[in-house]
Amino acid sequence: MNIRVLRIELRRSLAPWAGAVVLTTALAFLYLVDAAWWRGTTAWTAQWTSMALWTRALLFYLWPLAVGFGALQGLRDHRSKMSELLKSTPRPARHRAAALAGITATTLVSAFALLVLVGAAQVLAGATYTHLGWLPISLVGALSLVAGAVLGMGAGRVLPSVLTPPALAMGAFVFTALLQMSPGRTETVTQEGYPSTEPNRVSLLSPAVQEVHHVLVTLSAPVHAGQTIWLLGMAATGFALLAAATARARLLALTPVLAGAVTALLVLPSDPRRMYVVDTAAAEPVCDGPVCVTKAHEPRLADLADPAGEALGLLRAALGGRAPVSVRENTAVLPDGAMPRWSRTTVLVDFDDDLIGAAEGEELTWALIARGMVPGCTPAGWSSFGGEDIARSVAAGWVLGDLKSPPGTGPADLRQEIDTEAREVWKDLRALPRAEQLSRINAMRAAALSCEGDVLEALTGGASR
Repeated sequence: MNIRVLRIELRRSLAPWAGAVVLTTALAFLYLVDAAWWRGTTAWTAQWTSMALWTRALLFYLWPLAVGFGALQGLRDHRSKMSELLKSTPRPARHRAAALAGITATTLVSAFALLVLVGAAQVLAGATYTHLGWLPISLVGALSLVAGAVLGMGAGRVLPSVLTPPALAMGAFVFTALLQMSPGRTETVTQEGYPSTEPNRVSLLSPAVQEVHHVLVTLSAPVHAGQTIWLLGMAATGFALLAAATARARLLALTPVLAGAVTALLVLPSDPRRMYVVDTAAAEPVCDGPVCVTKAHEPRLADLADPAGEALGLLRAALGGRAPVSVRENTAVLPDGAMPRWSRTTVLVDFDDDLIGAAEGEELTWALIARGMVPGCTPAGWSSFGGEDIARSVAAGWVLGDLKSPPGTGPADLRQEIDTEAREVWKDLRALPRAEQLSRINAMRAAALSCEGDVLEALTGGASR
């Protein structure tokens, strides 16, 4: 296959349109929809791994598009009524199949590469932590588009009907959607009784990945290997169908995709903790005295160090020997529904936290004290307003000696309600002797750190508010 043949195929095929649709719709989706990929530390332009995972997440609809375009391409000879003529030529069918698949693969890979380059240019402008661990994620994503398109071409050649492209595209979309829903999730109940779901190995057969919830999360090497095997089997089946001339050859062409699926399921990890894993290099601590952040967030250390040191000093003055002695970025990655675990000696910081993320100076000191006193016992993936927020505000005020309205985001009416309740609890607490105040603060903090009992009830001595 030479350049002249590729040029002819490029003019005759739908490949340029397929690449243009993949690129433009992906960019439109990312730039016109205000969603999670623009927010917090996991924004698609914030870090390399997040960028790669978010572009892979778009495959939930890009992959069905590739399959549909491939099927439409596979109908070309049937539409032009050239099938019989081409069979009579001495040129092997695999040569024609290679030319058709090659130009389509090149166009789709180029489109996906441009999408990744758009994100990479923005990450490069802002991120200081650089690595190549994100590259396999994007390479597997590009391979999935090629495999889907080639499989669609083969199916279009075998089933030459105008209904084949839309049916395959819809089938591929249902496939990716189902694998991200119940068939691809394992439902359990935590020890505390909260429902929890984790991905299973079947979900990893989807070209798309789940949404990015933590900046330190990446895909493990066995996941890359298993998905590559599955996609290569898919591409081999598509190419074999594209070149097959007999019913027996078409039946044998199904062997690679079946063998690839079986082999991939043997290679893919069954333990959810070995699927989406913590990037140990990105999570490596960078410290300034007792204050540590991860390597991925090293630039934030300078702004965090002084407020954190001040917060630790104020906590030590208020709590004595029970006070935390360090501030560290939280690197724990929990499945949805899991209950967090806290340390008495360390204030764990999450830069996606509403209190911590946007706070600076005195507000950051307040937020660190508040998290040190009442870290929060909301299950991972959940959100809530209520007693913990009231107790947290009062506890921070007790350490600082003055009650202040908490910074952060959330509905204005709820924040006002929490502020009003906090002032009532504050008045009652300040009216007590110092020893009783300390006793209630210690009881509240014990309940907050263990996630057992009601922190507000412990702070109010059992009185209902």
